[in-house]
Amino acid sequence: MLRSSALPWLLAAAFALAAPACQSSEATPAREAAVVADTVRADTVAPPPPAPLPPLPDGFVRLREVAPGIAQEMRYATAYNFIGEPIDGYLAPECILAEEAATALAGVAQTLARSGLGLKVYDCYRPQTAVNHFARWTGVPDQSMKEAFYPAEPKGSLFSRGYISTRSGHSRGATVDLTLVRLPAAASVLTTFPTADGPLPRCDQPLGPGGRLDEGDLDMGTAYDCFTHLASTDSGGITAAARRNRDRLRAAMSAVGFRNYSKEWWHFSLRDEPHPRTYFDFPVE
Repeated sequence: MLRSSALPWLLAAAFALAAPACQSSEATPAREAAVVADTVRADTVAPPPPAPLPPLPDGFVRLREVAPGIAQEMRYATAYNFIGEPIDGYLAPECILAEEAATALAGVAQTLARSGLGLKVYDCYRPQTAVNHFARWTGVPDQSMKEAFYPAEPKGSLFSRGYISTRSGHSRGATVDLTLVRLPAAASVLTTFPTADGPLPRCDQPLGPGGRLDEGDLDMGTAYDCFTHLASTDSGGITAAARRNRDRLRAAMSAVGFRNYSKEWWHFSLRDEPHPRTYFDFPVE
């Protein structure tokens, strides 16, 4: 039997033994932070890797993998084009080219960069499916985008004037539509466009209030894809500044082996194209 004089000592010893266990359950800032960190680690799931890009035919590349500094504003993947809807075959706003054309274009961009200039592409490889879409459109009465793209041309004359054809050099993979921009080129890319529901800017007008759409590029005399005699590269109806810009673009492209289509200041084809007789029809994606 314990004597009462020993009881205080036993109680003190028991409390001392129990104290660490009790203290370990108390919340402290460090312990709370550790618990939060563990919870975050448990709840955070690493994002899945991006889906692999669809394979391309041998010899074709995506321009952004060769020349990421070249801006891309792929108009036929949008509704802002002469038809007024995304064009068949364009599943993504992606510039695809034969490797030789992409490499040459990268060289142009590198040269222009020394002067603070860059490139913006509007169209690259074009599936035959898209060309067929163009041809079908000429047989329907719709002219909703006329003001913005062919204001002075009868729709029925677009084939005979050479603006549209049943075959396109774009489908061979070494033709590109492009313009000159100031660096950084990405700042020139438009993300919103006029629609047929409202007034459309006329593509053959000067820049400025009431004029053509400001496309973020240097003044080239007309908007892109404007079916007009003023779009002819050597047209005499444009300003001296636009003439200098067209000449500069043509000289830079010619220096690496591209030739210009005389009716369109923006249209260039690689002279030594790798597929001169093949019209491809894989989708742009």
